[in-house]
Amino acid sequence: MTTRETHPGTAGGSTGPAAHGGPDADYTPEQLAAMPREELDRLGAQYDNVEVLHVDPGPEPGSPVEKRAVRQVGLTFALAGLAALAFVVVYVGSGWFLPDWQWEITESGWSAIFTPVLGALMGLSLTLVGVGLVLYTKKLLPHETAVQDVHHASHFDQVTTGATLVGGLHSSGLARRKLITRSLVFMGGGLGLMLLMPLGGLIRNPNTGDPLGTTPWAEGVRLLRNDGSPIRPGDQQPGSLETVFPAVPGGNTVENADAATMLIRLRPEQVEENRPLEGQENFGYGDYVAYSKICTHAGCPVSLYEQETSRLLCPCHQSQFDVTQGAKPIFGPATRPLPQLPITVDDEGYFVARSDYIEAVGPTYWNRERI
Repeated sequence: MTTRETHPGTAGGSTGPAAHGGPDADYTPEQLAAMPREELDRLGAQYDNVEVLHVDPGPEPGSPVEKRAVRQVGLTFALAGLAALAFVVVYVGSGWFLPDWQWEITESGWSAIFTPVLGALMGLSLTLVGVGLVLYTKKLLPHETAVQDVHHASHFDQVTTGATLVGGLHSSGLARRKLITRSLVFMGGGLGLMLLMPLGGLIRNPNTGDPLGTTPWAEGVRLLRNDGSPIRPGDQQPGSLETVFPAVPGGNTVENADAATMLIRLRPEQVEENRPLEGQENFGYGDYVAYSKICTHAGCPVSLYEQETSRLLCPCHQSQFDVTQGAKPIFGPATRPLPQLPITVDDEGYFVARSDYIEAVGPTYWNRERI
């Protein structure tokens, strides 16, 4: 529809306040309420200076052309709903009746295709929605070419515009085209669920099971080297450090990266200087202490040990921790000591954990003390 601006008036050509209220003066609200929708539609077009240049009424109701178009549109909307429901099934089913998805980079497997599958299904659903709307508009709606003069709305304009909108709904044929109506409802339900599913990550409590506050360490779990061999107290030299992992499946893999621990054998002079944190006086075993390898600043691996100064160094941001003072930070951006793992030996003389860490390992976060 093309518009051209005019001043308000009864027929779109006059000016002045009186002209603006012309239609309201010609027809009372009671008269307008008594008119049928079709007459209001025509009257509104007349007073709005709408000139219809061409009308294509669309397919004949009940004709083979209309039935074929209805089937095409209904099928497209139904497929859009199915794609949306498939998105929901993949999103909800992962880790339930479908393989579990992990935050890792893999070349193959479910974790590699999970996100692309979700994106493909959402894209397919939205594309089919667009295709269905285009088909519906092109093949089933009447088309007209009209030119209208623009003026400000009065009560008369509001009533006749409402009738025009209702007429458009009537012309759409949705009331009698049940297949399209049902497919629209099905598609709308599927799309609604698809768009709501990602909100589950915001609603679900991420601390369920305390994933940030626990590690695989537990009472009786042995301390193993990276090659899987256990450690006895006499295996290390005074002043040495060994990175150890829990004796559980995947204990030294990325899935349990937060379990990496430094087993340190103190030198005699360090033992004399050793001042454990309050409540952790018996966490060590003899001249051995064990601290988390995960820096409390940004989670980098603390990997450098200077035995002469008793300092552990994080190479990322140069935080330093004193192993004779409960691994308190003495330099750099870290503000918390490295958590200490309680250790002892089992009946065979190998190092084992007495429990998990008593606090969350790794960087500080806003609700760390609450989990």
